[in-house]
Order: sequence, then structure tokens, then C-alpha cells
Amino acid sequence: MMPELAWWQWALAIACAFCVGVAKTGVPGLGILVVPMMVLVAGDARKSAGWLLPVLCFADLFAVFYYRRHAAAGKLFSLIPSVLVGMAAGALTLSLPEGRIRPLIGVIVLVMLAVYLWRKRHPEAFALANHGAPYGVVAGFSTTVANAAGPAMSLYLLTKKLTKEEFVATGAWFFFCVNLTKVPIYAWHGLFSRSSLLMDLMLAPAVLCGALSGRWALTRISAGVFEFLVLGLTALSALILFR
Repeated sequence: MMPELAWWQWALAIACAFCVGVAKTGVPGLGILVVPMMVLVAGDARKSAGWLLPVLCFADLFAVFYYRRHAAAGKLFSLIPSVLVGMAAGALTLSLPEGRIRPLIGVIVLVMLAVYLWRKRHPEAFALANHGAPYGVVAGFSTTVANAAGPAMSLYLLTKKLTKEEFVATGAWFFFCVNLTKVPIYAWHGLFSRSSLLMDLMLAPAVLCGALSGRWALTRISAGVFEFLVLGLTALSALILFR
């Protein structure tokens, strides 16, 4: 049985799936926009996490395949302990009432946005921040609670001075492994259901279209305009979560 959603919720869910595909293969920064959007679709922060994870795992397959020859896997090994610590903390947080998780996701997204903007204005402040532990803990926690580790991982990978291909490929492999690790955690908390998985299956074509469009979009959309739209829509969506 499919979830009972209004037309605008289905439209927003399809847009989320498309954006996930684009984010995985061409425009990583777009991923943060999906988190608050999916909460609006599900109407429940915990439920939205379970709805979104299979979509992310499906999109990860395209990203890993496309960038399979460029990953700098060695840059990820040092993150493993701190990421596991963050994921453990996130798993405990999932036991909180939905009314507390929803604004928590909003806070996480807004903090990540603030850090991103601050780094843009003060790039030298992050040139020396090469220790991976803080990034790993934040990434592990935020991905478990809200599927929102993208900004933290972007900050970490930027400190490694990778090429563009290595940056995207290394991030793709990180999220592929982490998202698979989250499956039993979400299953333990009962975040998957037959209806949610059926919905994810219905969204698969949108993910595919997004994945195929990622590289096309990257070369044709003005970076300045795109960044402004993503940041603005993300901030607006995150603020709605506090209602």
C-alpha cells in the first residue's frame, strides 16, 4: 500500500529524488536541500529519514560506478573511528520524540549552511583544520539523524586538496559505505515499511534521471546562480521545520 500523500507531496518527493541523483553525479552541494524537503513530504522527521535512505543508496550506485577510477580511499581510513562514534550518538538520538528530532534537523542544516558560508568568507581558517576527527563525528551524527553529512564531508575533503574528480569520487565512496551501514540502524528503529519501500521504488526513475542530468547540469548552469538558489531554498526549507 502506497503512502497517502497530496499531489504537492508527491511532486516534492519526485523533486527530492531527482535532486539526489543530480547531487551524487555532478553537483554535491545540492544534497543538503533534500533533507528538509523530505521532512515536509513525510510530515515526520524520523519517517523521512527512512524514506530517504533507500533513495540515497540507489543514487550511490550510480556515483560509485561513474567515479570508480578516481577515489582517494586512503583519505577516508582515518575517519572510520570518529564516524562510528558519531553514528552511535545519532542512533541514540533517533529514540527521541519526533517533535525534538524535527527542529534538530533544522538546526543541523542551518549550522552546516553557516559553516559553509563562513568558510567561503574565511578560507584560511580551514587551511589548518586538517584533523579528521571533528569532521568524522559531525558527519556520522548528522548522516544518521538527518542524512545530512554532505557539508561536513565537503569541508573535510577540501582540506585534502583533492582534484575535482577525486573530491567527488571519494565522497561518493564514503556515502556508499556509510549509507549501507545505516540500513540496520534504521531497520532496528522501525523506519522502513512496505509502503515506504514501495514509494522509494516509484521514485527510482526520478533518481535515474537526476543521475544522468548531473554532469549536464554542472557544465551548463552558472555556478553563482546555482549556489544562490540552493542556499536560499535550503535555508527556507530548514526554517519551515521549526513550525
